[in-house]
Amino acid sequence: MTEMIGTTGFTLAASSEMLYLDLPHLDRVRRIHEQGFAVEIWDWSTKDIDALVATGARFTSMTGYVTGRLADADGADELLRTAERSIPVAHRLGNPVLNLHGTGLGPHGLPVVPSYAVTGADWLKAGETLTRVAELGQREGVVFVLENLNLEVDHPHTPFARAADVLALVQAVDSPHLRMMFDVYHAQIGEGNLIELLRASGPYLGEVQVADVPGRCEPGTGEINYPAIARALADLGYAGVVGLEGWAKTDSDLALARFREAFTLA
Repeated sequence: MTEMIGTTGFTLAASSEMLYLDLPHLDRVRRIHEQGFAVEIWDWSTKDIDALVATGARFTSMTGYVTGRLADADGADELLRTAERSIPVAHRLGNPVLNLHGTGLGPHGLPVVPSYAVTGADWLKAGETLTRVAELGQREGVVFVLENLNLEVDHPHTPFARAADVLALVQAVDSPHLRMMFDVYHAQIGEGNLIELLRASGPYLGEVQVADVPGRCEPGTGEINYPAIARALADLGYAGVVGLEGWAKTDSDLALARFREAFTLA
C-alpha cells in the first residue's frame, strides 16, 4: 500500500499511539497502513521492532531518545547516549525523523525534571547539546527534529517548548540534521498566529504535526482552519510529512478521512 499523498504533495501520516485504541498496537499500525497513510510511533523501546518492520508500513517519525535533557551536562550526555541507541532502530524502520523535546518527558507527557525558569546558561547549554545531536545525525545519516509543545494544557514546566523557542534553537544550530517538528495543535494553544509562525519556520521544517483545538482530535473538530494551514504550507513549497497526532473524535476511520480531506487540495 502506498502512503496517501495529497494533491499538494504532502505525505500524510498518522500516529498509531492515538488511533484505533481498541486494537493491539501492531493492528493499529496495519489499519493505518492499509488506508494508505504512513505511520508514526513514540517510544521505540517498548515496541517489537521486527514485528513493526514485518507490517510493511512506512514509518515517518519516532521518538529519538529514551531519557535525557538538553540544558544540563548529565542530562545532555544521557540524551546523546539514548539518541545513539535509537539510530539503529531508525535505520531498520526506514529512517523516520527522530523526535526530541525540550526535556525528557515522563508519564502523561509531564517533564521528568520540571523547569520553573530558563536561564541564559540553559539556552547556551541547550544549543551546545543540539549541536552535538546534529553532528550525531550527520555521522549516522539521520535527521533529528525538535518539537514544540504547549505549556498551558499538556506539558507544563517544559523548557524550550514554544515554537518560537524551538525555531531559535534550530536556527542557531543551522544543520540539515536538526529540523523543527512543528506541531500546529501545540502552537495554537501556546502562541496562535499560526500561518505567520509557519512562514517564519518554513526553511527549518522537518515535519508538521496536526490536531484540532480544543480536544486534540482530527482536523474539522475544533477552531483551527486546517484548509488554510494546508494552503499556507503549499505556498511555502513544503512537500514533506504532515502527521495526524490526535485522537479520533468518534471513529478512527472518520478521523483519517477528515484529515485526508483537510490536506488534499484541489
